Amino acid sequence: MQLKIGTFNLNNLFSRYNFELRAEMPGLKEGDIQLTQVKKLVNGIAEQPVTYEGTALKHKDVADREAVIQRIHRMDLDVLAVQEVEDIDTLRYFASHELTTGLYPYLMLIEGNDPRLIDVAIMSKYPLGGATTWQQAVHPDAPHERVFSRDLLQVDILNHDRSQKLLTVFNNHLKSHYVPFTEDQIAGQKAAARKRKQQTEMAEQIIATQTDVNDHYIVLGDMNDGPYTPAMKPLTRSSRLQLVNGLVNPIETRPTPHSSSPPTTMAWTHRFKPSGQPAQYELFDQIWLSPVLAQRQVGAFIDRRTRLGGDGSDHDPAWVVLEV
Repeated sequence: MQLKIGTFNLNNLFSRYNFELRAEMPGLKEGDIQLTQVKKLVNGIAEQPVTYEGTALKHKDVADREAVIQRIHRMDLDVLAVQEVEDIDTLRYFASHELTTGLYPYLMLIEGNDPRLIDVAIMSKYPLGGATTWQQAVHPDAPHERVFSRDLLQVDILNHDRSQKLLTVFNNHLKSHYVPFTEDQIAGQKAAARKRKQQTEMAEQIIATQTDVNDHYIVLGDMNDGPYTPAMKPLTRSSRLQLVNGLVNPIETRPTPHSSSPPTTMAWTHRFKPSGQPAQYELFDQIWLSPVLAQRQVGAFIDRRTRLGGDGSDHDPAWVVLEV
């Protein structure tokens, strides 16, 4: 049978609050904002209450939300790894009330490390088996803080009668490129790249201990970097894992929207246009297959946006088709 598995950054799928951490909040008046007490990691380990600020009842824009819904329906994947979901209740409501009823009856989300409260998750037509969060993992160079910005979520996908494990999915959302404008941009970008490299080093180590050469597994998600950058090489060029890029020659569902600086490849999912410079097209959303599973790949696709800025998200979803 064929199995379609993909990844999609939903771009802030919040249910109530669009959270933003604020170190100082001068001049606040009653009714201006909604304040919420939550727990935040300190040095990645200890916890203390921190106030987050969010406009009350701030949902994802209705038009953007509908665009995301329509794209998910059109893809009609069997397993969809998603990023930037607020919590499990948000995901359950989204799956049961906004998507076609029963499209994804099996869901998995474990609260992770992100201070904006965005998490990674799995939506599936197939039953889910064991699930493991690796959010507590630390890197040897920084043993007192959690290495993953969100989580490395490991989930087994079972056949319909739960008699067999079809494959294992490792869902990622690595450190972003964002640096606050009040900070040194060059130093901030270097720090972010260093963090992504630590994350891929730990992901490689974890996946290597959880799998063997004959296992069927997929490593996918929003990597926030190109497939072969220095930060990604510990994972994508691992001699132990020997992962295969599932999106080398993807088919686009439609052509890229017209631009004065068009892409040179179809293998891209994220577009960034610096002021006064050509647009940058990157394959941030990646799908890597274990060597055995790569032999079963029969297709690769990217759902291309209709607007340069994106349809409901600044990321285009991507998926592979496997014979399992």
